[in-house]
Amino acid sequence: MINGVHVIVFSPEAEKVRAFIRDVFGMPSVDAGGGWPIFTLPPAELAVHPGEDGRHEIYLMCDDIGATLADLRGRGVQVVKDVTDQGWGLVAAIAMPDGTELSIYEPRHPSALRS
Repeated sequence: MINGVHVIVFSPEAEKVRAFIRDVFGMPSVDAGGGWPIFTLPPAELAVHPGEDGRHEIYLMCDDIGATLADLRGRGVQVVKDVTDQGWGLVAAIAMPDGTELSIYEPRHPSALRS
């Protein structure tokens, strides 16, 4: 029934964020029409946590957070939150070109992606 997830990131500087995703992450895309890129994401997971505010969060996953952050720093990306151990994973955050943060983590929980 469900065959994927479509994630939308809203930004007042959408062109800069699109270029960042294309150039820094190297994510391939297709033109959805009029030069509007839709990026291909790696496999994904979905978790539902208790909460009152109905907010949603995006975390990019990696196998080795130290190596990933070193690579991103080498590409000029600013790490705005250093790695912390949350028990369920090692978490950090990088700066996007529009000033927002994007979380990256190395999971320590069981994962359908690594089974």
